Amino acid sequence: MAVLLVGCSGAADAPEQGDASTSAHPDRDPDAGDTFVPDPDPDPDPARLPASRSEARDLIGRVIAGPDSFGPGVVKRSPYESDPATWSVLGEDCVWRRQKPAPSVLATLTRSFEAPAGAGKGPVRLAAVVTVHRTREDAAWEMAESIEESMRCPTQQLRAGETIGSLVAGALFGGESGQGSSEDFLSEVGEYRSSELGGPHHYSWQQAQTLRFTVAVTGKGAEGRTKDEIDAWVSKAQGVMLSRLENAVEKRN
Repeated sequence: MAVLLVGCSGAADAPEQGDASTSAHPDRDPDAGDTFVPDPDPDPDPARLPASRSEARDLIGRVIAGPDSFGPGVVKRSPYESDPATWSVLGEDCVWRRQKPAPSVLATLTRSFEAPAGAGKGPVRLAAVVTVHRTREDAAWEMAESIEESMRCPTQQLRAGETIGSLVAGALFGGESGQGSSEDFLSEVGEYRSSELGGPHHYSWQQAQTLRFTVAVTGKGAEGRTKDEIDAWVSKAQGVMLSRLENAVEKRN
C-alpha cells in the first residue's frame, strides 16, 4: 500500500556526513543515463554478498555515487567522505548527530557533493549514503525507523544553522504504483533553510532498500535553483547506485 506522510527522515542529510547497467549489459555505462531499471527483487549470488566489515566496505566503494553519478557539473565537497565508524542518528530533540552505527550495520559511508554557484544560482549541496546491514530484516527496520522519524520530527536540524521542514514524505513497496527499482522506497520533499544560503529552498530526499542494503540521496536547494533540477540530480544518483548494487550482487550466468 502506498503511504503518504507529513514529516521527514533526513538520514542521508544529517551532519555532513536512474538508470544504469548490470553485468547482463556490460557495455552500458552506469552513469550515462540509460533506460535500464533495476530488478526490485534481485536474485543474489550468496557468494557475492558481504560477510565481513571489510567485504561490506569494498562493496560500498563499488556502489556509492561519485560526482559523475549526478550528471555534469557536480563536484566533490570537503570533507568528501564521512568517518566510516559513524552514521547519522536523529535525537529525541530532532537534531541529527554522527554516532557509532547500530550493531546491525556491517558498514556505512556518506559522500558529500556540490553543484557550484554560478550565473545567479546558489550552490546545491548533495549527499549519497550506502549502508550494508547484517540481515535483510535489519535493512527493512532502518526503512521503518525512517518513517517513524518522519512523524516524530516534522522539523529537523541538520547541523548548526541548517533546518528542514514543511515536509511531505511517501513510501512505496516494490511493484506498487509502478515502483520497480527496489523492495522498499521512501521519498521526501520540503523546505530547506540555511543561515548561509537563506531559504526556504527546495529539499529532496530518497532512500531505497534492497536485500540487506539501503541507499539514499539528498539534495538541498539554493537561490535560483528549480525543484525539477534538484529532484533530477537526486533521482539520477539514486538510480545509478541501485543499478551498481544489483550488478555487484546478482547471479551471473
